[in-house]
Amino acid sequence: MRTISRRNLLQILSGALPSLAQGRKPNFLFLFTDDQRFNTLHALGNKEVQTPNMDNLVRHGLHFSHAAIMGGTVGAICQPSRAMLMTGRTLFQVHDHTMAANPPAGESRKYYPTFPELLRRNGYETFGTGKWHNGTSMFARSFSAGENIFFGGMSDHLQVPVHDFDPAGRYPRAAQRVAKTFSSQLFSDSAIRYLKQRNRDKPFLAYVAYTSPHDPRMAPARFARMYSTRDIQVPENFLPRHPFDNGDLKLRDEVLAPFPRTPEVIKEHIAGYYAMITEVDYQIGRVLAALVQSGEADNTYVIFTADNGLAVGQHGLLGKQNLYDHSMRVPLVIAGPGVKKGQHTDGLCYLMDVCPTVLELAGVEPPEGIAGRSLRPMMKDPEASIREEVVMAYRHYQRGIRTRKWKLILYNVGGEKHTQLFDMECDPLERQDLSGEAAHAARITELRALLAQRLKEYGDRTDLDAAVWPAFRD
Repeated sequence: MRTISRRNLLQILSGALPSLAQGRKPNFLFLFTDDQRFNTLHALGNKEVQTPNMDNLVRHGLHFSHAAIMGGTVGAICQPSRAMLMTGRTLFQVHDHTMAANPPAGESRKYYPTFPELLRRNGYETFGTGKWHNGTSMFARSFSAGENIFFGGMSDHLQVPVHDFDPAGRYPRAAQRVAKTFSSQLFSDSAIRYLKQRNRDKPFLAYVAYTSPHDPRMAPARFARMYSTRDIQVPENFLPRHPFDNGDLKLRDEVLAPFPRTPEVIKEHIAGYYAMITEVDYQIGRVLAALVQSGEADNTYVIFTADNGLAVGQHGLLGKQNLYDHSMRVPLVIAGPGVKKGQHTDGLCYLMDVCPTVLELAGVEPPEGIAGRSLRPMMKDPEASIREEVVMAYRHYQRGIRTRKWKLILYNVGGEKHTQLFDMECDPLERQDLSGEAAHAARITELRALLAQRLKEYGDRTDLDAAVWPAFRD
């Protein structure tokens, strides 16, 4: 397995405050994986998976251990997640103005600028490769360069339908071609070519969005051979079935394995999932090595994260269409000039907080009205906090709120309601539902009221007391 030498990685991630002080704009290398759960790195305690390059980033960057997404208004969670990341807007805002085919009347011309778009307006060269699940027009205004662009949600990793970059921003289906290189290598090769050939008169953002470890789980043989079901443990919160209908137990993700789930089948899925993660880790190492060779590592922020997590057997689930931590939390590491190395912060934050963070680091004013909050206070002091709670939602079935200590999840499936309460400090795997205990009644009332308040502030029109929650318009 190829990894970057410790010396070279230190070069990548060493503080470079003097160069910034001399007026150089920082560069950004954004490494974005698909469906990678927050705890699927060896360095974070998962001894079953091999991730040497991600581990190096953890050791030499700042790890945000409680980064979360807000959820999804559609089953393809990655679509709203990526829209929130790009714009710093809430789940409900991006549904109406970024994802919706028919925006609300009178607002059809409204759109939210993306952070690559704002960097581009402020003198950056912005390069994109890989998965883009938010439409061709949004990509066209965000990037000034690109290669092997995938306008979709998932595909066979050896037959990815991609477009070449078009400066005019036109990406008709007729111009699409099918690449035959494994997806992670395909996108890494494009990023490496860019780092070698880029315009050195401008600072850059290189956005590298992988489709791995999203299924189909078809890692190349040398990575698949690294994992045997004999060495895989069944998750402690494994269940043969989810204890009740959460609204979407029969969608595509969940029918990848039969019901009831069995330990044997789940271990096969986990082994395939880890093989995909190790493969994309290897390709990330190649891109980081190219950054070193470019001579610009000392002035570059490296941001590694993912669009959402994945259950893979936990709570009787396989997918990410739920509000448990295994699906809502993502890995997030930021390394680069002046960032505290080898530290972590367990403060709550959202993936959408990356948007104003990048803009602040670049000296670009963030747009008015964004919900994302800069992570800079946590980068300066890992003990700092920018959020006391995060709220989450999935379609018109689930709403939740998480504090450092508690998580409340409310379900409404066609009028059938359920409540869950978890003590996240004592029960991080969310195994013991405390909602039925009288001692917690007041706490549930308090959390429910806070949830309703925050949802209203974030643009959700759902009335938690309604008999049936209305579906989102598209």
